[in-house]
Amino acid sequence: MENAAAASNFLTLPSDLPVPVDDGGAAHLSGMRLPSVRLPATDGSSLDLGALPGLSVLYFYPRTGRPGEPLPEGWDAIPGARGCTPQSCAFRDQFAELQALGVAHVFGISTQDTAYQKEVALRLHLPFRLLSDADFELTRTLSLPTFVTSGMTLLKRLTIIARDSVIETVFYPVFPPDRNAADVIAALRARS
Repeated sequence: MENAAAASNFLTLPSDLPVPVDDGGAAHLSGMRLPSVRLPATDGSSLDLGALPGLSVLYFYPRTGRPGEPLPEGWDAIPGARGCTPQSCAFRDQFAELQALGVAHVFGISTQDTAYQKEVALRLHLPFRLLSDADFELTRTLSLPTFVTSGMTLLKRLTIIARDSVIETVFYPVFPPDRNAADVIAALRARS
């Protein structure tokens, strides 16, 4: 079992994480149009997902932790839960490459509130906005897969590529999360 120091290091992934299985929770998404739902963003704006022009990458994640704060009980034992910070850092580190491949928008989306997400965006130096679905409006409208732990309802990790707000590609389940940005880049390169 990983020790407490390793568990509090959000930048690395334990080697013994359970692999999530495809439960069909995202099978319905391909071909759907993103709904006209406005989500608050970490830059103070709000964004209508149904009006996104061009190519967009939206990665949905359960929750990011904060240094010095404990993880939810049993977090590392939940398939697909651990890895939100490494996933965000990978999209940060490969942001320029995504743009070079024609991606106009990258957004990270969770059910955490915007104030919590702002701290994460600043600490991780993210060049893109995080969006909050704290009211679960987008989650309900798209019937996104969720799980419950420690009294919290959280999104299961998935990523979509959309063109003009129409979902073209769905990555689900996403594992390992730190490779998700590279998988998106590989899919975009395969198209061109």
